Amino acid sequence: MPSLRKPVAARTRLHPWLYLAVLAVAALHSVGRPAEAQEIPQRIDDRTFWSMVEQMSEPGGFFRSDNFVSNEMAFQTVIPRLQAAIPPGGVYVGVGPEQNFTYIAALRPAIAFVIDIRRQNMLQHLLYKAMIEIASDRAEFLSLLFSRARPAGVGAGSSVEALMTAFQSEIPDSARFERNHEALVDRLTEIHGFTLSAEDLSAMRYVHMAFLLAGPDLSYSFGRGPGGGGRYGRRGMPSFAELATATDGAGVARSYLASEVRFVQLKDLEQRNLIVPLVGDFAGDRAVRAVGDYVRAHQATVSVFYTSNVEQYLFQTPDSWGRFYASVATMPLDAGSVFVRAVFGGIGGAPPYGMRSESLLLSIPEFLEEFSNGRVQSYFDVIRLSREFTVRGWT
Repeated sequence: MPSLRKPVAARTRLHPWLYLAVLAVAALHSVGRPAEAQEIPQRIDDRTFWSMVEQMSEPGGFFRSDNFVSNEMAFQTVIPRLQAAIPPGGVYVGVGPEQNFTYIAALRPAIAFVIDIRRQNMLQHLLYKAMIEIASDRAEFLSLLFSRARPAGVGAGSSVEALMTAFQSEIPDSARFERNHEALVDRLTEIHGFTLSAEDLSAMRYVHMAFLLAGPDLSYSFGRGPGGGGRYGRRGMPSFAELATATDGAGVARSYLASEVRFVQLKDLEQRNLIVPLVGDFAGDRAVRAVGDYVRAHQATVSVFYTSNVEQYLFQTPDSWGRFYASVATMPLDAGSVFVRAVFGGIGGAPPYGMRSESLLLSIPEFLEEFSNGRVQSYFDVIRLSREFTVRGWT
């Protein structure tokens, strides 16, 4: 009886060049480092940083929401296992807004890249960069972010819950907003020398204005995105304050705003230009591969790739998911490199009690092997493998 198993290339339903790119991962790992390669720098100068942002990025694309803040309440739950398995000093790659800061502060990479299809996300990260650099502590950062006076009685020792409660009581101040925003733009354009277009500056103002209007109540679904409504258009989405005060599921608050120590760690990376926001489509041909090229040239490996639920959208377009995994396969990896994924709607299982989403882990090399062998054909396959690995862990 003839075999019912199709050749791997046919089962993956990928173009031949994509299939060959996946198979090339082993060869990429075995290539010696170039003689001129250098380690990740301790600091990136402003000109090099901006050149990286411009040259590694792709044209901006569309997403259905402004995504000012995360909509994942469970993203801290995997941090203890990540910290136990992954030593500091690796390379972090992520997507989206502020949840990346919590992962970065917890994992303490040598450098971090945040890739998002929306140019607005890159600009929002530049705004965050300016705020974090200027702020002497968390309270001053939040005052800059929300355009509200610094509440009396809060300081370095204040809990994040106390900070959020205190800022909830402060009144938004449009005059303060204008002063703050001018100082932030001046830091980016005059002090750092970043070249921002009029359209970029307008988008930055739009983002900052959202934080002025909604303050700690700002959520993922605020603003012009579809489906708004209710208080600030939240539709059950967590607010900035709820995300900042969330815990890892075991009662430990791990947000970048949970302690002054974590905030200072983040501030140090921002001041040294080691958090690099990029514009890029995960299925594109530049940003993800450019990050891999940079990491390889600097004798490092990608230790964590946080994808949120971007793959759910990639599987809605033929071959987009294959292009993404082919790009990931060109990155320098090791046995400990891991995906972090957010899963919504209980796909393949139930999320933690009271949460809309859950966070799952999966070894990147193990996944790429499954993919190259044709055992990944749907988003459900991705989640199934992630659940299996999350249960099994690094054993």
